[in-house]
Order: sequence, then C-alpha cells, then structure tokens
Amino acid sequence: MKKLAIFLSCATICAVLFAFSGGEEHQTLKIGDKAPMTEHEMMGTNGDKMSVESLMKENGTLVIFSCNTCPFVIAWEDRYPEISDWAKNANVGFALINSNEAKRSGDDSMEEMRMHAEAKGYQEIPYLVDVDSEVANAYGAKTTPHVFLFDKNWKLVYEGAIDDNYKEKDAVQAPYLKNALMNLSKGKKIDPNDTKAIGCSIKRVKS
Repeated sequence: MKKLAIFLSCATICAVLFAFSGGEEHQTLKIGDKAPMTEHEMMGTNGDKMSVESLMKENGTLVIFSCNTCPFVIAWEDRYPEISDWAKNANVGFALINSNEAKRSGDDSMEEMRMHAEAKGYQEIPYLVDVDSEVANAYGAKTTPHVFLFDKNWKLVYEGAIDDNYKEKDAVQAPYLKNALMNLSKGKKIDPNDTKAIGCSIKRVKS
C-alpha cells in the first residue's frame, strides 16, 4: 500500500507537470501522416548510431518515447520485452527514444540510460538519445510513454497509449498496442487507432 501511495502521488505530480509543460506548440502526428526524420541518426545505449529507417521491418516500425524515471514508464516498462516480442512476431521494427533533454545531465544521461537498459532487460531493444528533443518535436510526442506505430509506407496507423491499465498488467482489458501490431501484420483495420497518451511530460529545454 505504501508503494502504491508513493506511485500515485508521483503520478499526480507528473500529471500536473504535464498540464504546464513545454511541447504544446508541437502538433502530434495524425493517423495517416508520414513519419518525419526517418533517416536521422541517434546514439543508442549499445554504442551504435541508428535511425528509425534502419530499424524498419517488412510490416513497419514501432517507436515509443520513454525515459528512466517517470512513474508511468516504471509502471509500464515491465511490458517492454513483451512488446518487443509482439513486434518481432508482427515483423515490425521497434525502438525506445529518450527525448528528456532537460534531464540529460542527470537522470536521463547516456550513462544512466545504459544502466537502466541493462537493469530492465532492454538488451534487444534499441534505446536511443534524441538530442535537443528534435525527433519528439517532429512527432509532436507529449508524454513518456507515447506510442507511434507506422506501416511499411511510413504512414502512422496507431498513436497513443500501450493499453488501458498502467497500474496492473493482469487487469488490462484493452491491449491497444498489441491489437494494433496484430492487425497491422494481418492487414486488418486497427480500431481504435488513436488513444490518449498518459504519462509524464517530455522534459524539453525551454528556449
């Protein structure tokens, strides 16, 4: 109960911060929009530079904006390895992108990202640094986490949340992303294709 209370308190603070955060001027991509900056290279925690284009597989590419310390990410990230498996089964590329530029000298430094990736089992998941939040700005990403799923033609086919329950994995009733990946791989309609992204604000550097 104590851990839950702490989480809810932190989550409430994050929600308040999101309401007053930067990034509102960047319009979130809409369903059908083409992915921007596909050739833009970012450094990964494995020491390699890569672009989302280099990660694309036969049926498309999945991008989740994430970080190290947001309570919502912490609540959801035990599902990341499973999401990686879903993406592989759907023949879809997958990467996590950390755009928290304002925390780059602290909790979201490359060194902290490397340690976090190792501790949380991201070994097979590219975890990339988005310098100056350029990719987040181009996507209009708002929160950590924030999901963007593109088809093989780089058209956005799903955007929003991972599922309908960040608190309890076993209580999920609507696995939005899992269903989207499954339907994309089978050429079926994705419904819903747009849900509300819930999380902490991406920590951009204020100009």
